[in-house]
Amino acid sequence: MPITSRDREILRLAVPAFGALVAEPLFLLADYAIVGHGLGTTAVGALGVAGTVLTTLVNLCVFLAYGTTAQVARQTGAGEHGRAMRSGVDGIWLAIGLGVALIAVGWPLAPEVVGWLGASGTQAGQAVTYLRISLLGTPGMLVVLAGTGVLRGLQDTVTPLAVAIGSFAANAALNAWFVLGLGWGIAGSAWGTVLAQTLGAAVYLVVVARGARRHGTPLTPSLYGVRQAGTAGIALFVRTLCLRIVLLAATAIATRMGEAELAAYALATQVWTLLAFALDAIAIAGQAITGRSLGAGDVPATRDATRRMVTWGLWSGALLGLLVLAARPLVPGLFDAEPAVAGMLLDLLWPVALFQPICGIVFVLDGVLIGAGDQRYLAWAGVWTTLAYLPAALLASGLGVVALWCALGVWMVARLVTLVRRAAGTAWLVTGA
Repeated sequence: MPITSRDREILRLAVPAFGALVAEPLFLLADYAIVGHGLGTTAVGALGVAGTVLTTLVNLCVFLAYGTTAQVARQTGAGEHGRAMRSGVDGIWLAIGLGVALIAVGWPLAPEVVGWLGASGTQAGQAVTYLRISLLGTPGMLVVLAGTGVLRGLQDTVTPLAVAIGSFAANAALNAWFVLGLGWGIAGSAWGTVLAQTLGAAVYLVVVARGARRHGTPLTPSLYGVRQAGTAGIALFVRTLCLRIVLLAATAIATRMGEAELAAYALATQVWTLLAFALDAIAIAGQAITGRSLGAGDVPATRDATRRMVTWGLWSGALLGLLVLAARPLVPGLFDAEPAVAGMLLDLLWPVALFQPICGIVFVLDGVLIGAGDQRYLAWAGVWTTLAYLPAALLASGLGVVALWCALGVWMVARLVTLVRRAAGTAWLVTGA
């Protein structure tokens, strides 16, 4: 496939985004590796339960990044730079408010939420400890989402990469020190992640504040702008809620299968998430390029970029699948998995690898439609694909953890159908600021 100027633009945005996105699941992967070596299978399972809850809470607010990226990119493409920064500042204020609200609501409900996922005894106690401490880092995590969205909308994916690398290094060092050095147990792992995310958020606040001052944008919140940002994110919230329902249902089913099954599923999920974030780098480029080109009124450029990014997504997915198969024998050792867990993890890595080409196309088209502001369609598509998944998951609940993972494949195929059908039409190609 010859490299065109369009490809170079995609790569300019996607390659740094790849590094920044991969750093996010590496936060939890580092936690899993350190907890697995230092605390054992029960703690790994507890981390799987608490990590799923925390990831769900943060991902439900992913509209802070995706919605801000699309809005800032579209306004930048239309030449409205002041409005673009106003949207970014309001998005950060919304992130702070939501983070504080999540702490207030999540802290007292932590034991109930962990119980809903099927954890009990020592495992439940460790999961509650990790979850409650990690909730203190949610304002920082959400500010990172909003700040990342601002910079992506401004076609800057290099700064988020630098922040992500620094945060990951701090997270790994702090976790190793707190868990293995000071012996704080699973609480040490949570505190390391909280401190690393908060430091990353501080960097974004400084960068966005400088950009706002450069364009004469006040740093005080606009109540209208904050409310508008929240309202615009409702459809993306529904879309993300559907995604999290699927993953929460899978975790709940795996939890009820047994400790070894849960640990194997949790580790496979982290590998899958790492791959998903890698593929999502092209989707991030899709958000930024689509928003900017439609803001400038250039529909042919939008179509051309979409075709090229789908091609990149397909081949990237195929390559990642092959890499998983090649690395498969080594993966259990990375987490010091016990024999029963290692055997199931090796089996799970087969479907993880085989579904990657489909994932590549799905993630790209999802990003393109988000960049176009087609959130309402994505919300409805999320509802229908979730309804396709749930019967397959219930059937798999009596067949083992590999069957459960194949049910996730049914979900990905359903997403592929809905996204390809939409992208082939013209309803999403709305131009202007």
